[in-house]
Amino acid sequence: MAFVIVNIGSNLGNRRLHLSRAVRMLGERFGNFEISHVVESAPWGYDSTHSFLNLALAFHSDEEPEAILEAIKEIEQSLSSLPHRTPTGEYADREIDIDIIAIDRLVVDTPQLTVPHPRLPLRRFFLEPLAELAPGWTHPASGKNAVEMLRDLEELEKQDDNN
Repeated sequence: MAFVIVNIGSNLGNRRLHLSRAVRMLGERFGNFEISHVVESAPWGYDSTHSFLNLALAFHSDEEPEAILEAIKEIEQSLSSLPHRTPTGEYADREIDIDIIAIDRLVVDTPQLTVPHPRLPLRRFFLEPLAELAPGWTHPASGKNAVEMLRDLEELEKQDDNN
């Protein structure tokens, strides 16, 4: 069985309720899970006045990555019909967003799915909950764990602040 880590985010409406419903539905679909604390953050990659609440959830599954992704997309659609992107392809505010962060140390790169999540090292709201839930997990490409990636991100942010 593979160890699957997902990140759940919401920045519209009753954010905590949206997170709670997503957690419940993922638990019903995949069984026992562990959950991180909630992280609040500004939107990443676009401007909005609505901040996100994010958390990580980890569970075991013997399903193929594509089947896990399909189940997650069905849960997202059942919770909200709002698109995650604007008609021009930019990020949009959303009631619920569920991303697969990692599946064990598996590497997947298909048009539908990239695992580990390609922007994992750049997103504090992914890394903080990941460090809490799976401190021993290491990125298959970099060999770094979430704490090390957080340290790298802090250095990158310091460099950006100095420029």
